Amino acid sequence: MAGLSVDYYTELERGSAKNGVQPSAQILAALARALRLNGDERDHLYHLAERPIPPSAHGASAHVQPALLGLLDRLSNTPARVITDLHETLVENDLALALLGRSPAHRGPAASFVYRWFTNPQAREMYPPKDHPHHSQVFVADLQAAAARRGRDAEATKMIAVLRHRSQEFAALWDTHDVAVRRMDHKRIVHPLLGLIELDCYNLFSEDGRQRLLWFTAPPGSRGAQQLELLSVIGTQELNVTEGTAPERLSVAESGTQR
Repeated sequence: MAGLSVDYYTELERGSAKNGVQPSAQILAALARALRLNGDERDHLYHLAERPIPPSAHGASAHVQPALLGLLDRLSNTPARVITDLHETLVENDLALALLGRSPAHRGPAASFVYRWFTNPQAREMYPPKDHPHHSQVFVADLQAAAARRGRDAEATKMIAVLRHRSQEFAALWDTHDVAVRRMDHKRIVHPLLGLIELDCYNLFSEDGRQRLLWFTAPPGSRGAQQLELLSVIGTQELNVTEGTAPERLSVAESGTQR
């Protein structure tokens, strides 16, 4: 549940810090989530690990809001993840991993999908090129709202400054000053096995607005719903694709055979 090997976790329980086991803030955050610790228990865990200052409310080490984590636990048949207001993934279920792929392990601004969207062309491959302008506009408007809500804190200010410097598209959109909190969106996702999947994306926010539960669904009986059902069958199997060749895609009609 925490994404750690048994051997590493055993060394942690033995208190083997002298042997080189020094859990990072990200590992401690993963342990706190797996053990379902509350805020006080999480803070105590950091003190035990000689990390006296708990992580901030943002970033990859942020403590997931218990209410959102409880809901995520119950969403076993739909892709769902908890992200920060800067679009940093904190925790996700298996279907979200199968649909969207594993989030790269980054720190700082690069931990944000919005940051990677404007600085790394590969981040856009999951959406059809025709949809890119829409997503760019939505991401920037949502970031405007998040930055204002944070009171222009150092983390958001740094990310915005870097994005303005590195992306002309971001700078132009930011200067329009459009503000819109993203609560619902229709997405077309390019999946390596299932091809194009059309889904509705919903957001449920924590009380302070700093985290959100994001989940994907489709109308019953639709092609998207059938693809989600097939996705739960194929799971998170890794693709062994030869460089320069496209992976073989599975059609919805093949779901009976796969099942």
